[in-house]
Amino acid sequence: MQRRTILRWAAPIAAALALPHGASWGAEAYPEKPVRLIVGFASGGGADTITRIMAEGLSRQLGQQVVVENRPGADGVLAAQAVSGARPDGYTLLMGTNTAMVAAPTLRPNPPYDPFKAFAPISSAGQFSMFLVVPASLPVKSVGDLLDMVAARPGAYNSASSNSASELAMLQLLGGRKVVNARYKGDMQAMTDLLGGQVQMMFTTGTLAPAFVRDGRIRALVTLQPQRSALLPDVPSAGELGLGKLTITPWAGFFGPPGLPAGITEKLSAALQQTLKDPAVHERLTQQGFEGYGMSPAKFAEFFRAQHDAFVSTVREHGVSFE
Repeated sequence: MQRRTILRWAAPIAAALALPHGASWGAEAYPEKPVRLIVGFASGGGADTITRIMAEGLSRQLGQQVVVENRPGADGVLAAQAVSGARPDGYTLLMGTNTAMVAAPTLRPNPPYDPFKAFAPISSAGQFSMFLVVPASLPVKSVGDLLDMVAARPGAYNSASSNSASELAMLQLLGGRKVVNARYKGDMQAMTDLLGGQVQMMFTTGTLAPAFVRDGRIRALVTLQPQRSALLPDVPSAGELGLGKLTITPWAGFFGPPGLPAGITEKLSAALQQTLKDPAVHERLTQQGFEGYGMSPAKFAEFFRAQHDAFVSTVREHGVSFE
């Protein structure tokens, strides 16, 4: 009897040991229902727009609807915490940006979480193009003009931001010159006040800037990309202007809760990588000034750590801290 009992359990154990490396129970059937993809910024902004484009493609790859849910506020921390505390079954995911995943844990006196313990890296999504813009009514034609104007009247002008990364980029640009920063929940709200003249400068994404530049309502002075953007080819890059101190690279990636099974993680990563290779998705992202590219979970984890360490180094170099 004892021998028969041992043999009865031996078959499932052998089957489990025969699973491919990284696979896990439930991964083959996953997903069996819609997947929530939470983004930490308001609708209409750059992060929301590119998330929705990728969600459509990912839905096709997975054969299940991927529903985008906006949870704006606190630099994306609210969205990140919602995912970190979710059940690790692959049905609650985060579109995380460097603000929630690097800036908030680095800059806050009481970090909301340890980003390396609170999340499971799945795949990179890519990086945003960023432009420094001002209202067309502002009498400046270049970055030099803007810096001279701010230096002449310290504290008299306002900047807008919706995340810590753009704030840090502005601090790097200003180099000690004083402006008053106004924080918004999303880029669209910030852009509205820039157009209305309540604020005089902001870093914004390629999702919003081009249309307003083309209709003459705002002026773009520089892009943070290493080269000029095809969206606004007349706008110089930071390198061209000798602004090598502008080191912020706004990126985005997909994360799950801690403990996400390896098989589900791998399946999601593969689906995301295929989504980002889809020509239709690639074209739509490019039109938004977003360079999409996917990575394996291991490669993305390495990228994530390197970006975190570079950000920390920049913060220490400039002596930056936020209340």
